[in-house]
Amino acid sequence: MAQSYNFNAGPARLPAEVLEQVREELLDLNGTGLSVLEISHRSKVYETIHGETRQLLRELLDIPSDCEVLFLQGGASTQFAMVPLNLLVEGRTAAYVLSGTWSVKARMEADKVGDVVVAASSEADKFRNVPDVRGLSVRPDAAYVHMTTNETIAGTQFREFPDPGGVPLVADMSSDLLSRTVDMSRFDLVYAGAQKNAGPSGVTIVIVRNDLLRGIPRTVPDILNYRVHAEHGSLFHTPPVFSIYIVNLVLKWIRRNGGVVGIERNNRRKAELLYRTVDESGGFYEGLAGRDSRSMMNVTFRTPDAERDELFVKESERHGFVGLKGHRDAGHLRASIYNAVGLEDCLALTAFMRSFLQRYG
Repeated sequence: MAQSYNFNAGPARLPAEVLEQVREELLDLNGTGLSVLEISHRSKVYETIHGETRQLLRELLDIPSDCEVLFLQGGASTQFAMVPLNLLVEGRTAAYVLSGTWSVKARMEADKVGDVVVAASSEADKFRNVPDVRGLSVRPDAAYVHMTTNETIAGTQFREFPDPGGVPLVADMSSDLLSRTVDMSRFDLVYAGAQKNAGPSGVTIVIVRNDLLRGIPRTVPDILNYRVHAEHGSLFHTPPVFSIYIVNLVLKWIRRNGGVVGIERNNRRKAELLYRTVDESGGFYEGLAGRDSRSMMNVTFRTPDAERDELFVKESERHGFVGLKGHRDAGHLRASIYNAVGLEDCLALTAFMRSFLQRYG
């Protein structure tokens, strides 16, 4: 097989041993003579996988006992709408923290549902830094505060989380869930598409406090109602069986590699290596995020001009690097170093970056 270094922003790299296990079990899952692609979601085999995956998430993330763990579909984009449909009741407002493209998109969906206010924003800074959320002022009658903990396009990440004074805190953790230790008791609802750190595309993890479920209006359609999905154990309709099965294997891989604590340690080493390469380039590479807001998941940078950015992408692809072109709306360079990206991949990338600097600097 040709050597490939996968730095895609999502769907992202999966652990090699997980892919190998999927390959081995694809035609015969646990001696059933059936593929995981064709088993019933009502079968005992799948019920075991389903329940075990929920329990693994509880253990790895230390999820409070008063929270439900749901497996939904539609990715974070569907959650942009589901959150206000379920929580933004008439007569209340929702407060949004704007830190980049995805938090802005979430706010735009909420605007279609009810009244929204901006609690904090770094838009004036072109989202190079995350806004300061210490001492965030929110009306006590607000329905919730929403934030995006890691912005994949800007390459920024929150290190601190607000204390909204009893107002429910909602977080889109699509790109950094399971990548670092976080006190989950700080949040009332967390959602994350799995395709960054937890598995493949097709399943969305939602963690929600039970007391929020009780206040959801009866007018919310069942398929978009968190309470309905919780009451049915995420089996209200056919779940994304194959995706959840792979999440199960990825969570076991995380547990074998020291849990979230061990994963975070490795992620910090990778990020420090890449940022050091940028910072020591004599200005040839420019980091796009403010130093105090730099993401541990998405390292964004650029060369002195667009021509060399394009050349960097072309040459990197010839050397087996995949996914280093920035988001189509941003036009920079980006290395997404999610959990399954190895330190050896980042060492290879930094060697290429130094070589490129020597030739074109």
